[in-house]
Amino acid sequence: MLYAILCYNDEDTVFAWSKEEEQATMDRLIAVQKPLGEAGKLGPVARLMPTTAATTLRKGKNEPLVIDGPFAETKEQLLGFYVIDFETLDEAIEFSKKLAAANPGVGSYEIRPLYVFRPGTLAT
Repeated sequence: MLYAILCYNDEDTVFAWSKEEEQATMDRLIAVQKPLGEAGKLGPVARLMPTTAATTLRKGKNEPLVIDGPFAETKEQLLGFYVIDFETLDEAIEFSKKLAAANPGVGSYEIRPLYVFRPGTLAT
């Protein structure tokens, strides 16, 4: 089953890391990802730009409203995600624990099974 692991943290903290802190964190995260990549189970991994770069389209009874920024102000922001093929939820939880250990500070990982209704390819 495919799982999305959604990575939340305080973006002000994460985007304030020095180049050295950023590189050390990425090196640890890549080490956690490597076995899954080698096993062919690692799908897309993405880091989102800060919420200041976000645009939200809100729909309602009238025409959709396009606004700058995220949908809601929260203490933690969605900063990125993984798509991974795991046999069980327990495997997804164990991987998330490894991500948490590799990533400094606070934050959370939301683990959600994916329902793929339209597989496709990404044009490059």
